[in-house]
Amino acid sequence: MAHQVIDALVAGAAEGLILPGDRIIETELALQLGVSRVPVREALRVLESQGVVVNEPYKGIRLTPVTPERIDWLIEVRVALETTAANRAIARGLNIEPHLGSLGAIVEDMQAKAARNDVFGFATADTNFHRALCALAGNTVLTDMWEMLARQMTIIFGLSTLGKPMSAIVEEHRRMLEVFCSGDPVDMAREINDHIDVQIHKVDIEKIVAQRRSQADQAASL
Repeated sequence: MAHQVIDALVAGAAEGLILPGDRIIETELALQLGVSRVPVREALRVLESQGVVVNEPYKGIRLTPVTPERIDWLIEVRVALETTAANRAIARGLNIEPHLGSLGAIVEDMQAKAARNDVFGFATADTNFHRALCALAGNTVLTDMWEMLARQMTIIFGLSTLGKPMSAIVEEHRRMLEVFCSGDPVDMAREINDHIDVQIHKVDIEKIVAQRRSQADQAASL
């Protein structure tokens, strides 16, 4: 039951229905989801441990603010983890079938979700692509560290689609897969840095959040 609450919260955040900084009230969330407060409390503890929500004195539980500084921190860690993972996978000779086919299938899933404008589904597929790439490293310490960031990334991936066409994001993943297939570690490191660092900085997450908040405030005032 707690996992259902987690999925609902992450989906709402990825789709911009719950915005960074928004307060999350246990009783209201339990009522909305038709569950008791026990799984809600458990879900919030998990999400707090993963940095998705923060519990602040006198402010309660809120969705973690997405500031430029926090995005930079996430990018720095992601680039380090995913570059290491991809290059370990290449060194292990795993940039071949059936692994390429599995990664390609996830890209096609992203394309299908984009065609349906399924923001949370698209963000989840995006996360799954990077999860699968990291898994090829064969390093459980690395993948455990990456998983701690996964839900934060899903939210950011979802918000990014509000400022960038999903089709462009799909093409970035196709290019990354092509470079991975080529097996050049230097090119792979450059491609990962471009995808994670350069490309995400082209999307103004703070502006997107401000626009969504303004729209929500206007709707509430009607």
